[in-house]
Amino acid sequence: MIDFLSVTWNVDPVIFKIGPLTLRWYSLLFVAGFPLGYWLFDKFYKREGVDTKLLEPLLYALLIGTIVGARLGHCLFYEPAYYLSKAHWVEIFMPWRGGLASHGGAIGVILAVWWYAHRYGKKNGFDMLWVLDRLVICVAFAGCCIRLGNLFNSEIYGDVTDLPWGFIFARRGETLPKHPTQIYEALSYLILGLVLAWLYFKKLDKIHKGLLFGLFFLGCFGMRFLIEFIKEPQVGFEEDMALNMGQLLSIPCILVGLFFIGYACVKKLPARRIEPEKTNYRPLSKEQRAAQMQNEKKRK
Repeated sequence: MIDFLSVTWNVDPVIFKIGPLTLRWYSLLFVAGFPLGYWLFDKFYKREGVDTKLLEPLLYALLIGTIVGARLGHCLFYEPAYYLSKAHWVEIFMPWRGGLASHGGAIGVILAVWWYAHRYGKKNGFDMLWVLDRLVICVAFAGCCIRLGNLFNSEIYGDVTDLPWGFIFARRGETLPKHPTQIYEALSYLILGLVLAWLYFKKLDKIHKGLLFGLFFLGCFGMRFLIEFIKEPQVGFEEDMALNMGQLLSIPCILVGLFFIGYACVKKLPARRIEPEKTNYRPLSKEQRAAQMQNEKKRK
């Protein structure tokens, strides 16, 4: 419903419910990022000659890293006193009750990529940073989906505004229009993803390793830092802080972005995967080694 200079937002966050089974818009949009990322990585791997059989372990690693990291990030960064208490610690393992932090998700994803690159990278001609350069393209689009999920949940919105696109979040009991910061972030992530995708598909041979990763961190968390100024506090202790928790956590991420942009400019390593050198060497069997030793003894 659109009123004068505002939008009354009263959308049901539940798509349907059948008995104990409930499908929510947030869950659907959160999960949508994984098949989208899989589709994009399939294109990346085929374009650069990487075996697509390696996509499956990457998908599982990212799924676990994202959910575990985002959940622990919320529990430890935003409400540690509650979740680490004897009465509520078990709720850490209940992400369906709400509470996922993007900063924690970022840490979980990086750890998952470290494991994946350590396990499969060396023999397939790629390293951790190569994977991260491509992963951030997928993450940008997934972040857009997640923020739209927050919109359907009527959560993480901004302060009162008199702008014509202010949203009245009726399900939260709001009567005044607020900044739809979920849409602001979703649009910023979408634009960032399109820019990174354009650089990859059109300029891959002209950019350097680490640049896409650095641009993502700078763009994503830079916008997050700015948008937080018009967000309502997510937890009580943020009301007395000059910078809220989201901004404090964004500062090191922005510095990481600047570091990798500088790294890319200084090192100038190729962004495209370099095919590992192939060799015809085959290890000798026990019989061959024994025969070789016999021949060496005869020569002596």
